Amino acid sequence: MGKPIAVDAMGGDDAPTAVVLGALDAMSEGLEVVLVGRPDEIAAAGGASFDIIEATEVIDMSEEPGRAVRTKKDSSISRAVNAVRDGQASAVVSAGNTGAMAATALLRLRRLPGVSRPALAAALPLPGTTPRVLLDSGAMADCNAAWLHQFARMGSVYARTRFGVERPSIGLLSIGEEPEKGSALVKQTHKLLEADTEINFFGNVEGRDLLDGPVDVIVTDGFTGNVVLKSLEGTASFFVRLILDRLAGGGPAGSEALRMLAPLADELSPDSVGGAMLLGVRGVCIIAHGSSSPRAITSAIRVAHRMVEADLVGELSAVSHPAPQGPSGP
Repeated sequence: MGKPIAVDAMGGDDAPTAVVLGALDAMSEGLEVVLVGRPDEIAAAGGASFDIIEATEVIDMSEEPGRAVRTKKDSSISRAVNAVRDGQASAVVSAGNTGAMAATALLRLRRLPGVSRPALAAALPLPGTTPRVLLDSGAMADCNAAWLHQFARMGSVYARTRFGVERPSIGLLSIGEEPEKGSALVKQTHKLLEADTEINFFGNVEGRDLLDGPVDVIVTDGFTGNVVLKSLEGTASFFVRLILDRLAGGGPAGSEALRMLAPLADELSPDSVGGAMLLGVRGVCIIAHGSSSPRAITSAIRVAHRMVEADLVGELSAVSHPAPQGPSGP
């Protein structure tokens, strides 16, 4: 029997209730889970049956990550990550403060050999087909070309390991398809990716290609990636609500249309993809959305389990990363 998934019970807008409910569903599927947080609050939310790693502190979503990680040594995020580092758990899942989770994982688990910075890889749900990988989606707001080059290599491994894409095609997010289009960062990165024979670089892609484009992996800096991800989530949520509201008043025909569209809305939901994977650290780390529902937590635990079984960290460790050329950037 393998090691359990350490789940931060105190992370997220609806914690610990949503986390406990999601963990209960995961446990009913035969997945091993250990909850991390305040035992009395976890028990009050229905989690008394779980093994619990006690943590007395909680890092709030609004706290500055660096300071919170330094001052709250007994936070649920820290204890959950420590469980992976110390061999008590096989992976960690948190819907808490993204910056604190990324910083703690980097500090406690350390980087994989050759990796300069970690990246957060989000799966964009695409009904009827394989999700697209977007990275970085929020771990590193400021990047340089060498880091983006490494993100492309890690994203390729992740798409292959998680989604079975044999040779993932890589796109660099820009404002035009031509190599000369984009910021100085994009142009520098394009040159590095174009010269790399180890990856399947397609070229530049634009915003319109995010959901209906020619690539499997989209590479960008963490600031842009996070704006893109939240824009897509907000737009999808808005249109789903709009359509459902209109159909709800449409009588029998509207009710039938609602029934037919329900599976599509379900596939488009961020809850279905299992959170974003922090790539480049020595452990499987999933950061779920702060507003995660119980279903989202269950999905994240499932993905964590699959990535442990698939030895994602080992696959990433086998990738060589070229040394940065020139100035290291921000």
